[in-house]
Amino acid sequence: MKFIHLSDLHLGKKVNEFSIIEDQEYILKEILTIIGDEAPDGILIAGDVYDRTVPSEEAMELWDDFLTSLAEKKVPVFVISGNHDSAIRLSDHSTLVKQAGIHLSPKYDGTVSHYQMEDAFGPVHIYMLPFIKPAVVREAFRDKLPKEEEIKDYTDACRVAIAHMNVNTKERNILIAHQMIIGSARCDSEEVSVGGLDGVDVKVFDDFDYVALGHLHGKQKVGRDTVRYAGSPLKYSFSEKDHVKSVTVVELGDKGSVSIRERILTPKRDLREIRGTYDELMTKTNYEGTNTEDYIHAVLTDENDVIDAIARMRVVYPNLMKLSYDNKRTRRQQVVTDAENVEKKTPLELFEEFYEKQNNQSMTEEQKKLSQELIESIWGE
Repeated sequence: MKFIHLSDLHLGKKVNEFSIIEDQEYILKEILTIIGDEAPDGILIAGDVYDRTVPSEEAMELWDDFLTSLAEKKVPVFVISGNHDSAIRLSDHSTLVKQAGIHLSPKYDGTVSHYQMEDAFGPVHIYMLPFIKPAVVREAFRDKLPKEEEIKDYTDACRVAIAHMNVNTKERNILIAHQMIIGSARCDSEEVSVGGLDGVDVKVFDDFDYVALGHLHGKQKVGRDTVRYAGSPLKYSFSEKDHVKSVTVVELGDKGSVSIRERILTPKRDLREIRGTYDELMTKTNYEGTNTEDYIHAVLTDENDVIDAIARMRVVYPNLMKLSYDNKRTRRQQVVTDAENVEKKTPLELFEEFYEKQNNQSMTEEQKKLSQELIESIWGE
C-alpha cells in the first residue's frame, strides 16, 4: 500500500515580509502532478496546513482548491492540525468532506480518529494524532488515570495518548503526528521552545510501522528509518537555503516491510544566498544564467557600506529579501556568546544564568525548586 507523506504547508506565510502565496500555489500544483504520477492509496498531511490559526482568505482558498483537486483524484486524504493551525477551524465541515474521502482530525479530546484500509497483506490502520500539549492531555484524562501516572511533559502526553489508541501491534499501523522529537535537527523558521521542553522521546512511537511527522521543516529520520519528517515543501528561512525539498513516498508490504523514497520538488523561485562585493554581484557575467527572480540574501564583502544598496540591487534582484555585510568591521563587532548552546540547555539552567548575572550570586535550592515548578506550570498551560 502506497502513501504520500507531506507536511508544513504553512499556507499564507510571509518570508521576510514577502508574500509567497504564488510560490505556494505553484508547489501545490507540482505536488498534485507527483500524486498523479505515483497513484498512491492515500495522502498523509502531518499538520501546519496554515501559517496562522486565523488564516488569510487567499490561504483558505488555496487549501480549498488543493483539497478539491485531491477529491477529484479519488485519493483518501488524512489531515491533522499542527501547532500553527486551529484544530477546530481546520476540521470544520469534517463530516461533510469525509464523504469525498477527506479525513480531518478534530480537536483532541482523549480519542483520535482511526481509519482502516485493506490490501493483499491485510489491514493498515491509520491513527491521526493532532498537535497536543501536556495540559490538553491532562484535561482529557482528568480523573481517568491512576494517581501514580503523571503527565509531566510532552513525552508523557504522547505516551498516554498512544496507550489509549488500543493499537494492535500484530497488524500494520501508521501514525500521523505533529511533535518535536528529541534529537531532531531544527531550522530558524520553526516554532520550538527554548531548552527543548516540547521534545518527545521517539520510543513512544515503537508500536507503529511508520510515523508520518510534521513540525520540523528539514526532512529527516529520527531514531529509525520509519519515523520521519517529510519537511516543508518550500524554504521558509535562509537557514534552509541548502535544503532540497521533497515529498516522501512510503510503501508498506507485509508486516515489517516498509520502503521509503523521495520525490524532489522544484520551486518557482528558490531561496538562496549570494556573496561578494557590490560590483561583483552587480556584474552581468556573474548573475547571467541564474534566476534573478529568486528570493535572495546578499552578503556584501565591501569594507565600506554601499549607499542605498538594497534599492540599487533590486534593479537586478527584484526579490532581494535581506542584505548584510561580512567584512573586517562586522567580524570585529561580532560579540561571541554562547547563544549557540541555548537549545541544549533547560529553561531552568537559562534562568539560573540570568539570575546570577542580575544578582551576582547563585540561586538557592529552594529558589531552583520554585522556579522549576513555575516553569512546568506556565509552559504546560
